[in-house]
Amino acid sequence: MTAVLEPPSRPPGFLDRARTVAPPGFNRWLVPPAALAIHLCIGEVYAFSVFKLPLTQLVGIDHAAPGDWTQPSVAWVFSIAIVFLGLSAALFGSWLERAGPRKAMFASAACFGGGFLVSAAGVWLHQIGLLYLGYGVLGGIGLGLGYISPVSTLIKWFPDRPGMATGLAIMGFGGGAMVASPLSNFLMHTYRSPSSTGVAESFATLGALYFAFMMFGALTVRVPAAGWTPPGAVRKSAPRTASVTPADAIRTPQFWLLWAVLLLNVTAGIGVLEQASPMIQEMFPGRVSAGAAAGFVGLLSLFNMAGRFLWSSTSDAIGRKPTYAIFFALGAVLYALTPTTGHLGNVVLFIACYAVILSMYGGGFATIPAYLRDQFGTGQVGAIHGRLLTAWSLAGVAGPLLVNYIREAQIADGVPKAEAYTVVMYLMAGLLIVGFVCNILVRRAVRVPQTASEVAAADAAAAEADAHAPVVAEWPTVGFRWACVAVPLAWGVSMTVVSSLPLFR
Repeated sequence: MTAVLEPPSRPPGFLDRARTVAPPGFNRWLVPPAALAIHLCIGEVYAFSVFKLPLTQLVGIDHAAPGDWTQPSVAWVFSIAIVFLGLSAALFGSWLERAGPRKAMFASAACFGGGFLVSAAGVWLHQIGLLYLGYGVLGGIGLGLGYISPVSTLIKWFPDRPGMATGLAIMGFGGGAMVASPLSNFLMHTYRSPSSTGVAESFATLGALYFAFMMFGALTVRVPAAGWTPPGAVRKSAPRTASVTPADAIRTPQFWLLWAVLLLNVTAGIGVLEQASPMIQEMFPGRVSAGAAAGFVGLLSLFNMAGRFLWSSTSDAIGRKPTYAIFFALGAVLYALTPTTGHLGNVVLFIACYAVILSMYGGGFATIPAYLRDQFGTGQVGAIHGRLLTAWSLAGVAGPLLVNYIREAQIADGVPKAEAYTVVMYLMAGLLIVGFVCNILVRRAVRVPQTASEVAAADAAAAEADAHAPVVAEWPTVGFRWACVAVPLAWGVSMTVVSSLPLFR
């Protein structure tokens, strides 16, 4: 009988998961800078408001003129981006687990950077449809892929501290706005001319810069080898449990309770964040200038970023459910208190309330992946997290609509602008109380122990994939990689602190 020769297997491509498996002795602290590089870029979406006014003056240059876009039409760009963030995270989450983080990060960089280039063309041609397509659709897909890929990877590298790991990655998303806001203003000022607001040129420059910086993350990311454990950890002989598949996870009440937890926490926070600048000016008329209000927005971004790391790290010590219980209980009290700070005219107390609120808003984002990992296992956490982020898509539309609609209705009824946010704040407190109840109802999901044959099959498949991974010297070093992300982050923090100083004079 003639033997049948099997064709040689195709060697893995540079972007394939097998080429990203870490060699023996790899230092896991080389990976967080790759995650931060991605999130520092995609966090720019929180600074989109700096482009809102210039985008409504493309014809008039220094004022709105006939033919210019309106603010409501421009505002949809942000909402479209957030919607596609959630949709793409849900759609491509399972693909990410198969393809690996490098391929997903490359796709994120191409979509996010390319979205800016399409948006630049939309501004040059004055076609708002291209702006929706570029920043909204393509940029939103880049946001979704870039958001979940580093989180899934870091959870695998830090199984002993999953809350801290997700906080390290997601804090970059909160800090991205602190870098993007002054950088965007600088670029628009540099490119501005009598015939241009500088937006198109700024979009093109940002697209190139972000693509390059995100590729730094894609090229340096690594995944742990099969059977890897943290240094000093003792391997357990107890039967392993099978990670719940995304399809099974969404059939559990735990998933939908956590979906509601994220939805309510984000709805309460994002609506206020979107309206932060005009809100503080209207609640304290004559006392807070537009420049100081910009400092307030930057200060909220700083606490948003810090909360993502501090609260998620705290959850490793006290648990996810108690951490979320604090978010909802304390948040409801602070929201209910803020109208009083306006009546008292106490700017500092108002800022303090919202600083804590926004720290918990960011902490909620960073803690939820670890919460999912506790519930459903590590293996498919990226795919399950992607599906959960559809709650963010809905909240990104619902939060700003609630705040703006209720404010407008209050003013139309003759309520002074300084008091038009009272009902909004009480509503947000009510949403957080509902979230508190949903969190209390969460129970641990059941994970079925793997059989001996399933364990052997999983180990064999992982070992075969890891065998293709070349053992290479890792460069740059830990210090250099951390400096690459720490320097722009420190610049953004310093700019935020300087711009917020007028609030306390």
